[in-house]
Amino acid sequence: MDQEFWDAMYTNVDFSWSGNPNGALVDEVTGLPAGRALDVGCGDGSDARWLAAQGWRVTAVDISQVALDRAAAVQTPHEITWRLLDLAKEAPAETYDLVSAHYLPILKTAPDTAKHLIGAVAPGGRLLLVAHDTPAEGAFHGHDGTEFPYADFASPADVRALLGDGWTIETDVKRDRALKANNHHVDIILRARRDA
Repeated sequence: MDQEFWDAMYTNVDFSWSGNPNGALVDEVTGLPAGRALDVGCGDGSDARWLAAQGWRVTAVDISQVALDRAAAVQTPHEITWRLLDLAKEAPAETYDLVSAHYLPILKTAPDTAKHLIGAVAPGGRLLLVAHDTPAEGAFHGHDGTEFPYADFASPADVRALLGDGWTIETDVKRDRALKANNHHVDIILRARRDA
């Protein structure tokens, strides 16, 4: 699942996403003081635009230049910084008050991805990780038919285990999705605050 894979997906697949932010993002971030936010795996940019409208200073990153170009082409009155970043290979250059990753495929064979997510959270900042609640068996099928077993991906619980001391878990739940997608009806939501 490299840049070539994701560029091909965004090039060859006609996405008809709602343009609305993810419900878990709205639920978990509403009421937090706005600061600097990193939207990881920003895709179509809906979450980034919503965060910016709430007063956050947003940097939106994705492994796909095609996704970034599409996201940046959507007009918004708010400033958003769009950046190409492969989190498995490179850590963000700065830290943020909010690091948000929704449905980011974190392969267990690329452990630096989770470490880079965690490392991007500033003291007093929050990590928000949302994933599909998938069965132990089965697989995700890519746009090209490639099969990726669910067992190959790190879960929010795996990321939580990496946090160690100095973190407060604020949310760790399974929640029904407002909008059902394919066979994914339940999200796993982890929100953790790094101690100041």
